[in-house]
Amino acid sequence: MKRILVLCTGNSCRSQMAEAYLRHFAVGRAEIFSAGIECHGLNSRAVDIMQEDGFDISEHRSKNLLEFTEMTFDYIITVCDHAQENCPHLPSKATRLHCNFPDPAKAIGSASEILNEFREVRNKIKAYCNKIAEEIF
Repeated sequence: MKRILVLCTGNSCRSQMAEAYLRHFAVGRAEIFSAGIECHGLNSRAVDIMQEDGFDISEHRSKNLLEFTEMTFDYIITVCDHAQENCPHLPSKATRLHCNFPDPAKAIGSASEILNEFREVRNKIKAYCNKIAEEIF
């Protein structure tokens, strides 16, 4: 069984969404984890928009990359440029994949506009995770 780690800056939005989608698309074929360079706590808007798509991430927690230094991974996926550029070296022969998604937590505007930004990022992450799962499996 493959082991996949998804990284972003704070493990609050993007990597949490990707973890949920990869678990769905790779069910039974991989162990999926997510972490951040820092811990920013789980973003409540991310929980809400994932619930809209039928995924409950309310029990997820923000995790620091340091929690995974003893694990080996087959794939490490960064979902933001900051994580890709600042990720400490993990002793791993993992295949590294990268796709930069905008941080929806930084969206500005009305509540509706901010939620729409979260939805757009969610949908992009979902499509990316589906593509990655098809390529890996």
